[in-house]
Amino acid sequence: HRLTNIGDELLILIEVQCGDYLGEDDIVRLADDYGRS
Repeated sequence: HRLTNIGDELLILIEVQCGDYLGEDDIVRLADDYGRS
């Protein structure tokens, strides 16, 4: 996901994962501004 807060209010994002597997090694990054692979 990519998220931008264009308002003046503080943005709070809560991510919820569910299921038997909660790892992040199955993520496919198409573009990453922060140099992660």
